Amino acid sequence: MASMAILNLVRRSRICSFSCPWLVRANRVFSSYSPAVASSEMPASPPAPNVMIYDRLAEEVKSKLRKLENPDPRFLQHANPEPLLVDHTGILSAPETRVTTLPNGLRVATESNVAAKTATVGVWIDAGSRFESEQTNGTAHFLEHMIFKGTKKRTVRALEEEIENMGGHLNAYTSREQTTYYAKVLGKDVPVALDILADILQNSSFSEERINRERDVILREMEEVISAAGAVKHEDVVAQAKKLFTKLSNDPTTASQLVQKEPATFTGSEVRIIDDDVPLAQFAVAFSGASWTDPDSVALMVMQSMLGSWNKNAGGGKHVGSELAQRIGINDIAESMMAFNTNYKDTGLFGVYAIAKPDCLDDLAYAIMYEMSKLSYRVSEADVTRARNQLKSSLLLHIDGTSPVAEDIGRQLLTYGRRIPIAELFARIDAIDASTVKRVANRFIFDRVYTNPLAFFFHPS
Repeated sequence: MASMAILNLVRRSRICSFSCPWLVRANRVFSSYSPAVASSEMPASPPAPNVMIYDRLAEEVKSKLRKLENPDPRFLQHANPEPLLVDHTGILSAPETRVTTLPNGLRVATESNVAAKTATVGVWIDAGSRFESEQTNGTAHFLEHMIFKGTKKRTVRALEEEIENMGGHLNAYTSREQTTYYAKVLGKDVPVALDILADILQNSSFSEERINRERDVILREMEEVISAAGAVKHEDVVAQAKKLFTKLSNDPTTASQLVQKEPATFTGSEVRIIDDDVPLAQFAVAFSGASWTDPDSVALMVMQSMLGSWNKNAGGGKHVGSELAQRIGINDIAESMMAFNTNYKDTGLFGVYAIAKPDCLDDLAYAIMYEMSKLSYRVSEADVTRARNQLKSSLLLHIDGTSPVAEDIGRQLLTYGRRIPIAELFARIDAIDASTVKRVANRFIFDRVYTNPLAFFFHPS
């Protein structure tokens, strides 16, 4: 009986092999791959008696390092993990910035773009909230809003309708050291925009005597610059400015003169504001930085790029070039992080701002201070090259449009006295190497007084 059963099984297998050849091939394929699959899923076999566990782990780490040093060339077809210097020959064809100084001292700067259909024209004033006293506190910001409340020949309604009818945009903003009023319009409407700016800056209808007095201090006695970019002609803007801006001071006060009288003083401190209604801590660490004209200001810009920024909601945050961002992302000790480098006439602030959960503040503070201090003694050329490329890209992206270009011209004329060509700025950036970063970090960061200005968090229970 047993022999008959065996014969029946043999017959069935022969019939199946002739009637279902695809099944036989599938079985062969599966049998040829099954050992590999099984071996990959099975746990690693125990080490031989003469091999220590540590040795096996060391070999595994060495194997991973060899793969990183010699990556698969298929992954390098379109990108290289090593940062390379970028050729910026194309920026040499950037439009020229032309500057003309009128008899009353007003400077007119323009950058013409024949391909542009729109233009931005504005007035940059060398005055901001930094120069206010206790008696005039808030004047600059107040004027920013009041300046559009009508003039002697234009009511508020007429002013708004005139701007909207030509599809333009009129705006203003105030910073610590500058106040700006600008308009973005079509190229053909630049003369009208200049007329509106001259009218609201010189003929605003403020009724109170005190408001008039403070307006005169801000708008008539401080240095001003007219900046225009886009579809503009330099000669036309100069002629319009000479005709319209006739009530300005011939001997304006500059912000540099005010700074010399009251220079800024950096005071190291730690300020903690506890608010139980705020769910996250807003944390910042800042050091005294460089002024606009300090030779090391460019190096601090590169260092800012090296520290970088990170946001928990952004993809790929754990694999960015910044080691600080990697440390924060891998350990999940912050919601977001951003390095900052703020320049003023005579000083600056350099540091890192972050938002985190209250129980992560200790680890976050350690990570920030460790990575910032590390700039003083351990910096690789690859990290500096990557930061330089990122900085140059962000600078080019920042001046993409007529309004950013006009803002860049006005700000640089007030801070440097000239518009620095982009080629010159890039040359200064490319001159920064690892040794420069370490030197500048030792000057501003290592063993220096710092401030922890703000920290909002839950009160510990």
